[in-house]
Amino acid sequence: MNRILKLKPSIETSHSRKIVDVRNRIIHGYDVISDDLIWSIITSHLSILQKEVDKLLKD
Repeated sequence: MNRILKLKPSIETSHSRKIVDVRNRIIHGYDVISDDLIWSIITSHLSILQKEVDKLLKD
């Protein structure tokens, strides 16, 4: 997401900055992230992101 936003800032997705932030927290271990938080992100936001990406790919 970070690379996409740098290449083409006009691409719009929900919570793009938060996606990058959570990825960094997971990968770099900045904080301990609970399993509940990750599961909440998956169940609440992943389907929305998938729809947005599918739409972008069609355009």
